[in-house]
Amino acid sequence: MGAEIRARGAREAAQKAAREADRAEAHAWSVRMEGYGGAAQPSPTIGQCISGGLGWLEVECNRCKTRASLPLDAIRRTRDTPIWKLEASLKCRSCRKGRSSPPVRMIKLTEAREITPYKWVHPDEER
Repeated sequence: MGAEIRARGAREAAQKAAREADRAEAHAWSVRMEGYGGAAQPSPTIGQCISGGLGWLEVECNRCKTRASLPLDAIRRTRDTPIWKLEASLKCRSCRKGRSSPPVRMIKLTEAREITPYKWVHPDEER
């Protein structure tokens, strides 16, 4: 019984350490993107960001400069998808003209929504 209690405590400590490591990696990527506009690769995965508590991705349209906060848990990709791979599939709905849409730029990861909701088009969505 004592061994089970120690094993449970060790598992909880390992999970807490993994969450802290995920948060640190996601925060470092976010600072690199926001502060320096640095390279998006390598980036944490969607699962690491959610596990670390940073569940919102802030993006900006390259054309109209509209900003939006997107919930990472609502994105229909597997949890092991790196964040940088999302950039190509996100498009600004207000700038779209016919089949052409301007690309967006990822700004940072946040814990909570910082920008009012705005509709963005995802290629998998029905229009």
